[in-house]
Amino acid sequence: MKQDHSEAPAAPVQMPTQEQLDEILRFDTCAISNAIECFNVRLRNEGFTSPGLSCITGADERILGYAATFRVRSSDPPVTGGRFADRSDWWSTIEFLPRPRIAVFENINGEAGGGACTGEVHVAILKAFGCKGLITDGMVRDLPGLRRLGLPVFAKSLTVSHSYLHIIDFGTPVEIMGLEVHPGDLLYADCHGVLNIPIEIVAELPAVAERILREDKAIIEICQSPDFSPTTLLNVLSKHNASGSKS
Repeated sequence: MKQDHSEAPAAPVQMPTQEQLDEILRFDTCAISNAIECFNVRLRNEGFTSPGLSCITGADERILGYAATFRVRSSDPPVTGGRFADRSDWWSTIEFLPRPRIAVFENINGEAGGGACTGEVHVAILKAFGCKGLITDGMVRDLPGLRRLGLPVFAKSLTVSHSYLHIIDFGTPVEIMGLEVHPGDLLYADCHGVLNIPIEIVAELPAVAERILREDKAIIEICQSPDFSPTTLLNVLSKHNASGSKS
């Protein structure tokens, strides 16, 4: 009898609950990044953005959600179609993504000229479609309006004009500051940058992050203690390294 050596299909990934997402938000991106390293699911130099992004709407903002991806251009007029607000063909596509969502705009102008990748009107539309934040490697405008809408925006800088802003495509992989993002990826952004979180380990991350922070706190406390000595520090570091934690 011929044997079937085909592999069984992989089990579907269980989507995180809102309670599990709320647990992630208790920690900053650095703590969650440290926790991800303990699972050896990717290289330690992957899964996050390179320097250059900042939260334009407030330094202490945090957003966690599933990526809704767009590629936009503002340096040249669109070949067909019109402005961002004229496009409605992405409206049905975005509804297939889980909530909460984060709009992710790749600026394909690169370092070339052009205008803002988004402004107050665009953000209002995205918020209506369940987006809790926006991330772009380009520029944005309408800062007072963005703050009034209460939707965190991470970008490289501000500018005055939207120039010829239009959507090239949507629902495809994009790259933001060295981070490849696919539709539905779980992203976490704060003042340090943007982190891609593997969905399959979300439920386990808070406990690991809590343990690492507790071990880090012990190191900091011994360094600030009047009883500090190289020996006491070495003892704490030995326990820290034995657990596999890395700051």
